[in-house]
Amino acid sequence: MNLLLLGLLIFLAVHSISILAETRRDRMVANLGEMAWKGLYAVVAIVGFVLLVKGYALARQDPIVLYSSPTWLRHGAMLLLLPVFPIVLSAYLPGRIQSALRHPMLVATEIWAVAHLLANGTLADVALFGSFLVWAAAVHRSMGRRTPRTIPGAPASAANDVIAVVVGIGLYVGFVGWLHIWLIGVPVL
Repeated sequence: MNLLLLGLLIFLAVHSISILAETRRDRMVANLGEMAWKGLYAVVAIVGFVLLVKGYALARQDPIVLYSSPTWLRHGAMLLLLPVFPIVLSAYLPGRIQSALRHPMLVATEIWAVAHLLANGTLADVALFGSFLVWAAAVHRSMGRRTPRTIPGAPASAANDVIAVVVGIGLYVGFVGWLHIWLIGVPVL
């Protein structure tokens, strides 16, 4: 569990720099240069991610069950996850979905976290998905106070919504069918 918590701390801390210390972040980018900053950021984020994945895998070997979800709620969680991939893709494919949600990556993270909390009740699940939910909600709330940064993506187009939905549903089907067990080690069905 300690490895999971350390990974979460590193991963979410590096992703919180703009919330907690935006001016310091901007000074570091100016001092290091954008590419060096992004490289350092990526290395720290990857280290945190690897630690949280390994920590979660270790914690799953000896689970501490806090609650058990009924089967119908697990099915509801799967339904709740259906729009997550299209929403994630809409962050990079500007269209009406992105305009309506304003911060689609955060919305997708919040839905993903809630759905997993509905379906999974071990201490490791609550730590992992609960941390991401709290983090995404805090970032979402802070977005009104911060200067928006440009996210690279495709040019705005109505076709982007169609692409996001079609490819996103395809990714969802692939993830439910085999990617989740291959990448995470846990069968969805």
